[in-house]
Order: sequence, then structure tokens, then C-alpha cells
Amino acid sequence: MKYYIVFDLEWNQSPDGREKTVPELPFEIIELGAVKLDEEFQMVDEFHRLIRPRVYRQLHSIISEVTHMDMRQLKEQGEDFPDAARAFLQWCGDEAVYCTWGAMDLLELQRNLAYYGVKSPFPMPLFYYDVQKLYGLFCMNGEKPSLDKAVEELGLLENRPFHRALDDAYYTGQVLACLAHEPGEDAILVYKSIDYYRLPADKKEEIRVVFPGYSKFVSRVFDTKEEAMEDRDVTEMQCYLCGRTLRKKVRWFTPNQKIYYGLAVCPEHGYLKGKLRVKRAEGERIFMIRTMKLTDESGAEEILLRQAEAHRRRNERNKAKRKRQWAERRKAGRKVN
Repeated sequence: MKYYIVFDLEWNQSPDGREKTVPELPFEIIELGAVKLDEEFQMVDEFHRLIRPRVYRQLHSIISEVTHMDMRQLKEQGEDFPDAARAFLQWCGDEAVYCTWGAMDLLELQRNLAYYGVKSPFPMPLFYYDVQKLYGLFCMNGEKPSLDKAVEELGLLENRPFHRALDDAYYTGQVLACLAHEPGEDAILVYKSIDYYRLPADKKEEIRVVFPGYSKFVSRVFDTKEEAMEDRDVTEMQCYLCGRTLRKKVRWFTPNQKIYYGLAVCPEHGYLKGKLRVKRAEGERIFMIRTMKLTDESGAEEILLRQAEAHRRRNERNKAKRKRQWAERRKAGRKVN
């Protein structure tokens, strides 16, 4: 039977800043809480473990203040992470559908599994439900609110604190149930998120998904952004409704080197606007996420205006750069004379 596993983590980090941070484990899990929902989104079970820290043996002051936990409690009541993680994964079952508030918890769970050598059961690609994203999409016009704000707006507040793993998991499950039971909102289950901890290793593993109203492509990893932008699979524009490869009306351009925009026209379905995001992989390598979405004349005009603004700023930067170079050459010439 399929169950929705809504989980939340609390984690610790180096109290001495980046210099003392272990690169493979910037955040060490100290608490794991989860609720299990059936296919009707009714809660049928819960899971909770405190975890004894092995890497960062002093609680960061902010973590202690927010969670109201202390190191003595974790040492006395906590388990070693591998034992807690294996118990959790067994409790989840083989048909688990994972749900979180935001994308960080799933990322850090996998990072902790890898650090402690616990075998990961997650498939590649890993789809999950980001309840924060869903709430923002359906209730906040795309904004991503805090969990406590969503709970208050939905009238779900109970005599349970925030910022503890089991309580936050419980509240997240309640928000998910509200969204799923809202009349006419069955479509939320179509909007799965993609986990980016493990990335496509080659072209065959690159991810292509079509959602209502847009498509998403996740590339393999590249050494540089320039290499990625030379790859046809990254830069092509396709209509996700008919599959046709499109001629670009506005070629990819970037205002900030982190996001690229483009525009194409499908003879059958009209304008499609594209967005390419440059994302950092492990180390200095990068991968690309491309989304394509139908738009209208107004949306097409917005892309054209954004392109013109990007060109204007680039020209201003180039002009300023030439002026600096000219001033430096003139200054150097005076010194020679």
C-alpha cells in the first residue's frame, strides 16, 4: 500500500564557522520526525528519533535557541545516526512517497546517509512532494511562505511547538491534507518536485518531465557553464504539447550569468518562453535546469524588453570597462614620460 511519508529534520552545524565545517557534512542531523499518511491523507503512524552527534559535538547557539534542545539531552536520549536512519527507512516501507517542507531536508538526509555509509533506497531520479512549493503555488501566487505562516492561515494551529522535527512533520502533513482535500485541487498531486542530490551522469539519465502548463529538463553535470551552453540538449527549445523542436525568436541571453531567458514560437501552440538556471553541483561543476512555458503576446513582449535591458546594461559595463582601461593606459603613459 502506498503511504505519504511526511518528514522533517533538525540539524546542527559547526559552532566555529566555516573553518571548522566538514565539507562532506555541513549539517549533521540531530532529530528526525515523520508522520505516515494513507491514500486518503489520514495520519496512521508517526516516527521520532533524537540522534547523538558524532561530528559537531557542541550545539550551535542558534540551533539550541530555536529547537530548545541541549547536548546533554542528545547524548543521553539520542541514537547513532545509522541506527536511526535504518529504522526510519524500514518504517517508511517500499512504496513510500516522500513529502517535505522545502527541498533541504531530503538533500541533507541523503548527505548524512552517504557520510555514514548507510545504503540509500531512493531511486534515480527521485520525485517527491515539496509541500511548501505546493502551498505557494495554489495559495500564495508562487511565493514560498514559512510553515508557521501556512499553518496559521489554514487555521491548523494546535498546542504543538514549531522547530521540532515531529511537530513540523505533523503540521506539514496537515497542510498537505488540506491541499489534497480542497475541492478541485486534485491536480496538486501532479506537481512533483525533483531531487537534485544525485544528478544525471550522462545524456541517457537527463530528466525530462511535463507538468500541466510547463515542462522541465535537468541536465547532466558539466565542468563549466560555457560547456553546458554549447550542448544542444541544454539549449534546444521544444513545445511540450506537440514535441516539435522550435526555432528561437529570442536566443538565450542572461542578465546576471545565473539565469538565461529565451523565446520561441510553435506554429500550432504559439509563444513559449524559456528559462535556463545555472545550478552548482558538488565541487565547482554545474548543471542546468530548463523550463518551458506557454505565454501570450504580453509575455513575449516582456522577454523582448528584458533582452533589451540586458543588452543596455552590458553596453554600459563594456563602456565603463573601456573607460577604465583608457584611464589606466593614460596613467601608465604619464609614468613613462
